[in-house]
Amino acid sequence: MDIFSFASFFAPYNININIWAFQFVKSISSPFLNTLFSTLSSSFLIVIPLLAIYLYLKKDKNVYTFIIAGVVFFIVSDIIKMLTMEPRPCNVSELSWINNLGCENTFSFPSNHASVLTGLIFFLKPYKYLRILYFIWLVLELFGRVYLGLHYFTDVIAGIALSIILYYIISFYKPKINEIFNNIVKKIVPKLAL
Repeated sequence: MDIFSFASFFAPYNININIWAFQFVKSISSPFLNTLFSTLSSSFLIVIPLLAIYLYLKKDKNVYTFIIAGVVFFIVSDIIKMLTMEPRPCNVSELSWINNLGCENTFSFPSNHASVLTGLIFFLKPYKYLRILYFIWLVLELFGRVYLGLHYFTDVIAGIALSIILYYIISFYKPKINEIFNNIVKKIVPKLAL
């Protein structure tokens, strides 16, 4: 087996769980779901700022770590994407049969949506109903990444794992991060400090 055959054997489009996931989403695809998941794809641009505002209005100092964590999750995930340079499934000729709704020319592994959004749910622990709503939205958001043909199922799982690991590392420093950023806000705009 040459090096190309070896690499091709482990390519994400040859992993059964990814193929089964694409076959499943193809079997349930419909115009309604196409619209739903395309719309949800960028809903994080509204949801995450609203959550930060909510935490702030609740006087939850963890709003600072919430914001820092989101940035760290994105940066680490994007660095891994640049290192692995895995093409999105919608750009792989072997997968020309999958849903291809708005394919992008960026890289696939790991899913930034999964990497950034999963760990943020832990900041909502004190807010039971909000956490439940966020979880439902998150599941739909991540399912949509596979549905749209933008990620392999394994990209989403890797993003979830990465986010959880990074959250637990960051949570160790949560009190210090909150204190530092609250002090910065106190110096700049004292009325906005928590």
